Amino acid sequence: MDKAKMKKALKDFWYGKPHGERRLGDLLEDKTGLYKHREWRGVKDTMYYFNNIWLYNYGMMVADILKSEEPLAFFKGVWRYRWVGQTYLPVLHWFDRGLQGLRGEALRASAWHYRGMVSVTIQQFQRMFAADTRLHGGKQNDYYNHTIAHKETVWGGVFYPWADKYKHVPLEMIPYFVTCHVNSHTVLNYIDAVQSIGLPGDPCPMCQAEAGIFVQDDVPDYSPMFITSNEACDASVASTALQDWFFDKPLYAMPQPMQFDDPLVKKHCAKEIEGAWKFVEEMTGVPFNWDQLVKNLEAQNELQRFEWEKWDVAANTDYYPINGVAQALYRIYQSQYGENFIWHEVDARVRKIMERCVKNKTVSFPETRHRVIAWSCAPLYFSNWCTWAYNCWGLNVVINMDSLMFDMTIRTDSYENTLEDMAQYHMWAPMRRMAVGGMHHFFELWKYMEQFNCDMVAMYDQLQCKGAQGMHGVFEDEFRKRNIHAFWIPHALPDSRTVSRAEIRRIINDYMTTVMHEEPLDPSLLEYDDSMSW
Repeated sequence: MDKAKMKKALKDFWYGKPHGERRLGDLLEDKTGLYKHREWRGVKDTMYYFNNIWLYNYGMMVADILKSEEPLAFFKGVWRYRWVGQTYLPVLHWFDRGLQGLRGEALRASAWHYRGMVSVTIQQFQRMFAADTRLHGGKQNDYYNHTIAHKETVWGGVFYPWADKYKHVPLEMIPYFVTCHVNSHTVLNYIDAVQSIGLPGDPCPMCQAEAGIFVQDDVPDYSPMFITSNEACDASVASTALQDWFFDKPLYAMPQPMQFDDPLVKKHCAKEIEGAWKFVEEMTGVPFNWDQLVKNLEAQNELQRFEWEKWDVAANTDYYPINGVAQALYRIYQSQYGENFIWHEVDARVRKIMERCVKNKTVSFPETRHRVIAWSCAPLYFSNWCTWAYNCWGLNVVINMDSLMFDMTIRTDSYENTLEDMAQYHMWAPMRRMAVGGMHHFFELWKYMEQFNCDMVAMYDQLQCKGAQGMHGVFEDEFRKRNIHAFWIPHALPDSRTVSRAEIRRIINDYMTTVMHEEPLDPSLLEYDDSMSW
């Protein structure tokens, strides 16, 4: 080896190969998508990944379980519920997919978002297991009687008045929502199960999966009550009816309006929230606590204010250190679940990283060719497509629609103002405001596209969403009129069998070559078989 090649090899070893030479696709096993060997990111980043992401997160996962209400219940839960072993034991593979190719500050900031989601997830399923009658011989213990169950689309802030005495755990967020992202195969069993008892295959597969976990008896029984919603769409009413049938316990339905810009509709929604509070009071015997509500709302407002700081950096600089998948998943999880101490810990760490990037003018995603905004509802089984898109094509997904749903703080100066804002927040739930909230909210895309200085749109096309299907042609007309580059990503939310990950990549590849006339940054990522991948 001549001197120049030796110098280049040493440089690649120390810093990692530059983007155009990485060939990340060569690291992947055929069909499974698992790594043949670890990605070499240079000495510093590889050691950081091994020590501060792999070892740290596995260690903290054990610590989170040991700190929970009943640590040994974890092993009972793994044995009893199929979704635990299929998703939470191999969860670091989820990190690998979402953080593929990242270096430096972007690697660190994005990984902290994943850490926050894993920690809160463990808190929730450990509380489920500690309270679960199925793991305690059918007996209702103290944890059971101090836990509030609700649909994942009911905002956790509704239960802040009882936060000092009761824990709220969204029912489907752990067995369904999080599992889709980690293991694309887990929820398929639930979809097939509910169809096997006669539900047609055309409703939203999210609703099918949420009902199917009951058909499979794969849901902990951890609360004496249940609060439901019709969100994201009215297909959810069908899954709620099935859940009520299987659960057979006191239930309060808190529907969200399809049209919510009318002040009278907002007042009606506020009454629904007050009805939920009355229901909880009757079920628990514990009165509404205004001080607890204010305390937690102000803490949540603090999270939102930092989110706006992050958006400002993302919109106006090249120094934003968080990749598209980490930003989107963390934001929707945090804003929908509600206040939790771990969000503040993560935000404190991310703030230091982001401020360092701005101070040092660190360009976190130097291969960016296009700044992309992702709109409508995303494919849950391929949330890391944007990581692939950046590595392969330089498409940097700066912001996602779901991240922007709760673009507000909540007033705490009076009961009336607080209730009004809480009603607004509740109505701006995931997939409600901009996905089925009418043309005005659909077309908020143009405002946010300008705000975040994006030049391209990734338009999600949920094939079984009856609400958004009618807007497809309208968006196409607007894209042409406004001369906006946009590619459509068809999918079926959690069901990876309808449109595969490979098909999504092929669609983007075709658009980038035939419309944009661009060459890939990493040709090894153009085509690979991950049909059996988690």
